Amino acid sequence: WYGASPYEMEREIVNRQEEALQGIEGAKKITANTREGRSVISVEFDVGSDMDKSLLLVSNRLNQIEDYPEDAGEPTLDTAGLDDNAIAWFILSKTEGNERNIAAYGDIVEDLIQDRIERIPGVARTNAYGSSETELRITIDPEKMAYYGLTVAKVVDMIRNENSSISAGDVEEGKRKYVVRAEGEIKSEKQVNALVLISEQDYKGRYGRVTISDIAKVEFTFKEPRAIIRYLGQSSIAINAVRQSGANVIDVMKDIKLTMEDLNKNTLPELGLKIEQVYDETIYIDSAIDLVQQNIWMGGVLAILILLLFLRSWQSTVIIALTIPISVVAAFVAMALLGKTINVISLAGIAFSVGMVVDAAIVVLENIYRLKEKGEDTKTAALKGTTQVWQAVMVSSFTTVLVFIPILIMELEAGQLLQDIAVAISVSVIMSLIVSATVLPALASWILSNKKNTFYKIRFLDSLASKVAKLILGYVNLAVLSKKASMILVSSLIFLTVIVSYTLLPKMEYLPEGNRNLIFGVMLPPPGYNLKTLTDIAESVEGKVKHLWEVNSSNKIKNDAEPKIKNYFFVAIAGGRTLFGASAVEET
Repeated sequence: WYGASPYEMEREIVNRQEEALQGIEGAKKITANTREGRSVISVEFDVGSDMDKSLLLVSNRLNQIEDYPEDAGEPTLDTAGLDDNAIAWFILSKTEGNERNIAAYGDIVEDLIQDRIERIPGVARTNAYGSSETELRITIDPEKMAYYGLTVAKVVDMIRNENSSISAGDVEEGKRKYVVRAEGEIKSEKQVNALVLISEQDYKGRYGRVTISDIAKVEFTFKEPRAIIRYLGQSSIAINAVRQSGANVIDVMKDIKLTMEDLNKNTLPELGLKIEQVYDETIYIDSAIDLVQQNIWMGGVLAILILLLFLRSWQSTVIIALTIPISVVAAFVAMALLGKTINVISLAGIAFSVGMVVDAAIVVLENIYRLKEKGEDTKTAALKGTTQVWQAVMVSSFTTVLVFIPILIMELEAGQLLQDIAVAISVSVIMSLIVSATVLPALASWILSNKKNTFYKIRFLDSLASKVAKLILGYVNLAVLSKKASMILVSSLIFLTVIVSYTLLPKMEYLPEGNRNLIFGVMLPPPGYNLKTLTDIAESVEGKVKHLWEVNSSNKIKNDAEPKIKNYFFVAIAGGRTLFGASAVEET
């Protein structure tokens, strides 16, 4: 409701909407934020609520409210979630030599740039900030208006009545019937200037007419912008892109970049404009996925090297190493069947499971190898070795999986956050159990020979392993010597474990802290400042940091001793909200 004070907004609109929304099914919190000309009501629902049904209930409740203020806009509904976050931000600025006000390109932004972006598959909508729409402005001269005895309300009513198209019935002619309409929609300045406000006859029978052109100036111009966007010291327009729910952000971003290249190459140069992408959500996604993929490969290679180092048999290493890709592929298949996606969390779970999936295989293969070394033939050793340890391996795997059952059925935020990692690890471990009981014995009977293996000796490692084995056997002998000794050992270990865990326990947080390449500031100017004053403040702030982003002809920052920044922006919104920030230049 443009021009309305927060008090008017609350009294005429917000209070009535809050009363209508009270008691809505599933709502646990209703909050309202009101400022000059705009109010936002947020309704938070319980976890697990049917949001489609909730959206319908909210819409029905709001439709019951009637008689909003005449100049107030109708309420709009929007759902809040991760899908509503913009995946890309763009800055539209003028090229050198273009002196036109950037806000005047609002229609071009809407009809050309936003339309092109919204046509990309996977883009739900776009938003533009800092632009202005075309309007027909009528500037009234108060002295002339008073001279003719007119008022603003009367002039507005007459213009509104003239700017209408109404049905005038129908006319029958012969066997045809024609529908007649009286077209009075205003489409040009000339039509407005010719609108008659007063038409009177004087004593001599002459008519005197007063038109809009007699008391006002009529022109097509642009609305006053409600916000200013400054990018690297220039007035600009900010545009974002929001993806559709379920759309693949990687594919969407590829199409967006192709569209930006086409606009900058073929369309915008003729208009004296250029567009630059300043935020790309896929940069973080790509780097995170690459990091996790590196960890998966590195973890798998290290696991194989450790197996080769300790088993000293390439046949045994190959048999166990094959369980890793089989289990990982099975995890991907299970996630697809359960409707999960490959993301940073699920890939982290697969990375964790790389070292866990070989546990069951090592136990089974060790038992097969032990029986073979005792003289059993390979096939018999494979069958007996698997049968003897099958139950123990199964129980061990199930205890690992059962840890994640509460997370799989949890509906709170923590459960939603960790479900992917629980699915990835659980499926990988279960698949490794199946592989160790089916694939591994078959491979062992095929690859392992009936001959006894001769080990390559590694003096340092063999000596260390011998000492560790003696230490463990000494502990076992001491533990089984008497019940008193075993009780003392167990109690001491439990007490020591609790003390060390409590001492070294790190501080608890819901999510780990990260470092994002963005510094963000909020400035609170005195109430009532207009956009011109806020623009002056923005220019003053820019003068302090401008040298940090300016470059010389060699494309290097002028002062290498100071921090280097890029994408500096300053946003001022009517009503007193001011934001600014920048990102750091990455060193190469």
